[in-house]
Order: sequence, then structure tokens, then C-alpha cells
Amino acid sequence: MNKYKYILFDLDGTLTDPAAGITNSVTYALQKFNITVEDKKALYKFIGPPLRESFEKYYSFSEEQSKKAVEYYREYFIEKGMFENKVFGEIPGLLENLKKSDKILFVATSKPTVFAEQILKHFNLIKYFTYVSGSNLDGTRVKKDEVIKHIFEECKITDPEKAIMIGDREHDILGAKKAGIHSIGVLSGYGDKDELERAGADYIAETVKDIAKILI
Repeated sequence: MNKYKYILFDLDGTLTDPAAGITNSVTYALQKFNITVEDKKALYKFIGPPLRESFEKYYSFSEEQSKKAVEYYREYFIEKGMFENKVFGEIPGLLENLKKSDKILFVATSKPTVFAEQILKHFNLIKYFTYVSGSNLDGTRVKKDEVIKHIFEECKITDPEKAIMIGDREHDILGAKKAGIHSIGVLSGYGDKDELERAGADYIAETVKDIAKILI
């Protein structure tokens, strides 16, 4: 297992718990369409997947409506939601240990890169990462395999067998498979074991400590 040199982390639900900020931002966007949400926990399914896909899937929005919903979402997210967030307790220690073990760390997220970088800087995590890649603000490069491939291209990684993706939702696992790398599904976030196993995760980590056991 020590063969993995390049460690790619999802952000939402893997490094940080963004539930409050994301659900508040989605609620704000839905209110613009006169849709009321009684229980914000019902919006946890928005954590991880690309936003436009989720608005289309869960609220039957058209492509144009979904695009507008993302714009509304960002109104709240940029102002408040981005920092209604918290780092999972043992993550800084894990990142520190991985760096000491000569691993090269990356963030691969469907969130726009500019927001991901601000969040990582806010929580003093950006120092651990060689490169942060997410989607573009225009909605391109939103799929996880595209993000992973972008990291490989930008960082000139030519041996994908030494890379592994860590995430809490099926999109992370499916994206890793499509990009030709292994994956770890983590249960500390918002995907359950069935979802991650169905997607084909190579490893399942119940806790942050389990991630370290796999990689070090």
C-alpha cells in the first residue's frame, strides 16, 4: 500500500464538513424559486456532487433553471456559506503525517478552484497541498475524472498507478476509476458504505486513522 505517492483528496465531506454552508446556500437558491425546505438534512445529498446535476436530479430543474440556481447559490455561498464549515478533527494530523512520509498531496474537488483555495487558506490547510484543482466558474471541468486528469497534466504525473483518490461520495470513486487510479471511500463524510462499495472503491476507511493505515 505504500506504493501510493500521489494522494488526491476530495474537499467537501472528506477534508471539511461543509453541511451548514452548503445546505444554507441551497436553501437560499431554492427560495428564489419559491421552494421551501422544511428539513435541511434532506439537502445533504447536495454535498459532493456537481451542483447543477443535483438541482436537475432532485428538483427536476431544466438546464437553464439549474444554471440560475447555481448563480443564486453562489450569492449566499460567497457572502457567508463558504466559511460555515469546519475541518474534520484528525485531518490536519493526517496531512502532516503524509507529508512527513514523502507523499505528494493534491485537492481534487468539483467545487470551483477559486472557492476551494479560499477555504483551504481560511483553515490553514493549503500549505499541505502541492496543487488544488476544481471546476471552472463557467461550469466546465466539473466531473471528478476531468479534475483528476487536469492535476496529472498540470503536475506532469505520468505514473497513475502511484496515485489514489480519497473521497466520501460515489462521484469520487467513479471519477477515480474513469481516470485509471485507485480510490479510498471514507465513511466520515456523507456517502454510506453501500454507495462507496457499489461505485467500486478499492478500500473503505471508516475513520481518518484508517486512511493513514492504508497509505503509510
